[in-house]
Amino acid sequence: MPWWSWILLWVALIAVSLLCYVLLGIRLFRTFMATMHELSAAGEQLGRRTRLPEHPDDDGGASPRVFGEAVFASPEQMRHDYVTAKASRQEVRRQKRVKRKAGRGQPQSLHDIEFS
Repeated sequence: MPWWSWILLWVALIAVSLLCYVLLGIRLFRTFMATMHELSAAGEQLGRRTRLPEHPDDDGGASPRVFGEAVFASPEQMRHDYVTAKASRQEVRRQKRVKRKAGRGQPQSLHDIEFS
């Protein structure tokens, strides 16, 4: 085999490898751009999201509590706060139930009616 055929073979191998690298780079760039487009669309969708509705049990008042306060509070104080908040939520639910049943003309439960 003459010496110039070896040079031609090496030039062809280098050209094919460069072509593969260019095609691989184009594919990588297109995949990256598609991922960025999806990420941008997801960000837009999250940015347009409205505020989540409040829980129906929530009275709407802001809690004066500080996050992490329970770690330093006494167990009795935390139990008292828990029982008080639970009773408050139960009362709000009971009032809503009485109002809903009165609006529909349904009979009230005896434990829902206050006699005081």
